[in-house]
Amino acid sequence: MSATAETTTSSETTAAWDALVPAPDGELRLAHNLYLLLGAFVCAFGLVSLLVKERLYMSEAMVALLVGVAVGPSAAKVLVPADTFGESLSAITFEFSRIVIAIQCMAAGVDLPGNYLWKERLSLAMLLGPLMVFSWLVSALGLYLIIGVPFLESLVIAACLTPTDPVLANSIVKGRFAENHIPLNVRLLLSAESGANDGLGTPFLMLAIYLRNKSPTGVAIGQWFYRVVLYEIGVAVVLGVAVAYLGRKALKFADHRGWIDKESLLSFSIALALLVMGIAVTIGVDDILSVFVAGNVLTWDLWFNRRIRESHFQEVIDALLNLTYFVYIGCLQPWSQFGSSSQLAMWRLVVLAGWMLLVRRLPAVVACYKFVPALKSLKEAFFAGVSIHALGESSVEY
Repeated sequence: MSATAETTTSSETTAAWDALVPAPDGELRLAHNLYLLLGAFVCAFGLVSLLVKERLYMSEAMVALLVGVAVGPSAAKVLVPADTFGESLSAITFEFSRIVIAIQCMAAGVDLPGNYLWKERLSLAMLLGPLMVFSWLVSALGLYLIIGVPFLESLVIAACLTPTDPVLANSIVKGRFAENHIPLNVRLLLSAESGANDGLGTPFLMLAIYLRNKSPTGVAIGQWFYRVVLYEIGVAVVLGVAVAYLGRKALKFADHRGWIDKESLLSFSIALALLVMGIAVTIGVDDILSVFVAGNVLTWDLWFNRRIRESHFQEVIDALLNLTYFVYIGCLQPWSQFGSSSQLAMWRLVVLAGWMLLVRRLPAVVACYKFVPALKSLKEAFFAGVSIHALGESSVEY
């Protein structure tokens, strides 16, 4: 064969191959870089995860956040969400947060022992009622006094800071250190609170919005009560109970007759979280609260817990989602705006952080711990008050 014929054949082969597997454009190349980055980070962190958590006392969320800062627009500029997603950035961030929180709240509900919410109803009523109101108002007061945000606007922002995060709370209540040093009753209470109040931030947020946008005040409160409290919250609880109860019955029925395999059984709680979330969003009720309630109802009689006792499937999914999410959040934060104006001066931000750590929650928990049966001593109350300041995924979603 002549050289010309060989060249022609080679060119035709290359063209055919390029048509079959085209060279990646900019967006595909970005996706490939993300695969490389996330895969390398998860593998590298996995090799030293126990060392980081037990010796350096750093949670996986903190490490992932720092990695996000390093590869984001503030440093290496490998991942710049604003450029990648453009006008869809807010919607993508919201839906990403919603999915991660829903799965985490389902996990929080499943991890609780049986009918824990009912057994500790008095303790949870205190933490999710007066304590959340106190945290909301104190957070708003800090924003008003320190940052200078108008008070009604500060109520809106404070409502986003009131819920605690079950993902970040897990770094406190789970792991070898927590098991050795934190009493079980405190760990269970904080886990239940962090899962439940993720959804209960909605009434505070909507009340602040109604007060800001509607008048007179009596009309605003009335509309808020029947639209948000009765419908969004009340129907969300009913939905979570009903769907999880029917799901548990169906799961037992299928398992008893040998219709369901192990893989489907293990993934049932995650699928149930997505189902409940989808129904809740469709009918306009609080999806996160509904998912948490569903998780607790699913394990009400401990049957589901016993069936998945030896599996860590859900923990694996949680870890992958959390690492990916906090890398994304690290890239997303507008770090360059910190200290960029007198209102966001660094001293104001530092003082506000101290206010949130010392005033937002601790005084109320210490003062009211005798009305929280799950807390047995002042020492436990102090720990519960000072440890759970986990503001993460839920704040971003709100």
